[in-house]
Amino acid sequence: MTARVVVQSPDPRALDAAVDAVRRVTSAVDRACSRFRPDSELMARAADLERGCAVSPLLADLMRTALGAAEATDGDVDPTLGAELISLGCDLDRRGAMPHPVAHGDGRRAASGLPRGSAERTPRWRDVELRGTRLRIPAGVVVDLGATAKAWTADRAAERAAAASGAAVLVSLGGDIATAGDGPAEGWQVLVQDTDEDPAQVVSLRSGWAVATSSTRRRRWEHDGTPVHHILDPRWGVPAAPLWRSVTVASANCVGANTWSTAAVVRGSRAVRDLSSRCLAARLVAADRTVIRTPLWPEDRGDARMP
Repeated sequence: MTARVVVQSPDPRALDAAVDAVRRVTSAVDRACSRFRPDSELMARAADLERGCAVSPLLADLMRTALGAAEATDGDVDPTLGAELISLGCDLDRRGAMPHPVAHGDGRRAASGLPRGSAERTPRWRDVELRGTRLRIPAGVVVDLGATAKAWTADRAAERAAAASGAAVLVSLGGDIATAGDGPAEGWQVLVQDTDEDPAQVVSLRSGWAVATSSTRRRRWEHDGTPVHHILDPRWGVPAAPLWRSVTVASANCVGANTWSTAAVVRGSRAVRDLSSRCLAARLVAADRTVIRTPLWPEDRGDARMP
């Protein structure tokens, strides 16, 4: 998990302190729940988890966050899609790399829609049982915490880095950005742009807030010769229709921002209405690169301050 850390402080030691704090958080999360590490707690204890067992407070918190996102979105952000992702080739090959990555500029659209002969998928996230730190994951259910765990990590890493350095901190983990501490008076200047081919906007983000981008143009690979992406429609277990190239949401924390940016990709044409009704600041880039904003997202002008 690669992180970018920005610190505002006159103390030259602040950056090192912040980076160390971020590294500790990202390493701990990776050891707890990475689907790509056979020795992670989630993978190594799979047999115990089928029966139900006590897990670390960290894994319990990560699982609780994922189930909360599923509940909030009526299952549109589903942490039990691991088997479907694996069937599409989203797994480590024998060399430890993602298979057949597709370049961002590849003109082919990612596969979407319902494959012939497929049936509507039965949601499994409600079958996962979590009481305190006791977790049970039924046989046949493969958990993938990719979306919410990264956002949770950004939130926690920013908090820990600010506390360790005594400075204002911005932490970026891919498309998830969290801030903490007494930040710049003018706000953090954040570039919102998914790929080099997409329209860009710089926004001013208040310290303590977060922004997350979910994309159908990144984390793409080929499966049976067809480009696919990693955001699945839980109803069918296949990539969500790429109506949106990307969706960016600002919120008081990165978990909330990522939850709703991911749900928006899944919901497709309903996304703008749903995000607006929840009073969320969001920026959506359509397949033709048209930019659509909810009322709370600032216009693209010199002083684009988030509400």
